[in-house]
Amino acid sequence: MPALLRQLSGLGGCTHPIRLDGHRTEYDVNTRTGEIGSVLHHLDSSSLPAGHLLVRCNNRRTTRCAACAEVYRRDTFHLITSGLRGGKGVPERVAAHPRVFATFTAPSFGPVHNRPTGSAGSVRRCRCGALHDQDDPALGTPLDPDTYDYEAAVLWNAHAGPLWRRFSIYLRREVAKRAGLTQRALREHARVSFAKVAEYQKRGAVHFHAVIRIDGPEGGDTPPPAWATAELLTDAIRAAATAARVDGPVVDGRAHAFAFGRQLDVRTIRSADFDGGQELTERAVAAYIAKYATKGAETATGALDRPLRFLAELAQLDISDHARRLIRTAWTLGARKDLEHLRLRAWAHMLGFRGHFSTKSRRYSTTLGALRDARAEWRRAQALEAAETDPDTTLVLAHWVYAGTGLTDAEAWLAETLEPAPGTEGEPTHG
Repeated sequence: MPALLRQLSGLGGCTHPIRLDGHRTEYDVNTRTGEIGSVLHHLDSSSLPAGHLLVRCNNRRTTRCAACAEVYRRDTFHLITSGLRGGKGVPERVAAHPRVFATFTAPSFGPVHNRPTGSAGSVRRCRCGALHDQDDPALGTPLDPDTYDYEAAVLWNAHAGPLWRRFSIYLRREVAKRAGLTQRALREHARVSFAKVAEYQKRGAVHFHAVIRIDGPEGGDTPPPAWATAELLTDAIRAAATAARVDGPVVDGRAHAFAFGRQLDVRTIRSADFDGGQELTERAVAAYIAKYATKGAETATGALDRPLRFLAELAQLDISDHARRLIRTAWTLGARKDLEHLRLRAWAHMLGFRGHFSTKSRRYSTTLGALRDARAEWRRAQALEAAETDPDTTLVLAHWVYAGTGLTDAEAWLAETLEPAPGTEGEPTHG
């Protein structure tokens, strides 16, 4: 029992670990002759208390694993923050570069229940006549489901990623135009970097939050030119968002085309603390984006957090009628040969959206992979120090195969009694 508790505590609170069968053996190596010597350490999964090697699932969704999602959220926070104030290999001078926080929304697919606000921030009545509470499940659902454009809503989600790529191309073009440069010449003077996250609105439509920054020609390592200002960047974003457009499919004679909605919010990011609610700080932006990096359609609309195998499963699921119709529409469209490239059935649980939830340009900051590697390297260094092993004179042979997912009922009961062990993110537990 104590050994099982130690193995479970190493999961750091992960509730759906990956179970592996296999072994790992460390051999002593003669550095002069290269001859393999004695066995220093041997680990076999069958000898572990749980009967398997348990590895964190690393799922980003809060609804699937809160502990692993928290690690993902913190990593996203550091990724965004390093691009705003430096650190993690990014120079601190980026804090002086022009940067804005922009929100890009989806167009309308029909009127929905909402909480309109007045100029003083007061909440007005919805078009249905009701004064909806903030947690009212009716928010985001159509006033008339029979006239709501479910087909366009699903196809919008499927084309949101390509639309963002088109916008990013237009943005560089608009920045160059305002600087009096060609798009090719812009590369010699400045570079536009960004980090964005996708969020589902309550109506089930994806929109994007993005940090967008102007750097010098070598990215954050070089200062931007004098003409690069937050005002110029804001103006270029508005022009590019208005011009960006992606042609969609023709479905039963109806041609679809997609552009961002009219509600575009662009705010300059300041380094100061909040001043009467007017200043948008680096920390506030990073925390806001990181929060949505761990959420999907299931959080906003009450949809699903895993793929469907059969449409008949919908009848047994406790989800909203609006989410059910979006999923059913995606499933139906996914049966069409001319739309198979959109993989709508595979992504029906995501209401058609198949893009990455958080993306960034190459020069914006560090990467999630680099943060995970640094954490894993720290763990390895701690293990080597504890074992007093020299990695230059050790040969490691390992073989692992997938054996299942999750905890047994007894393991789950024991895990609930444990607090997450500090510094255990992302590494296997050896018991």
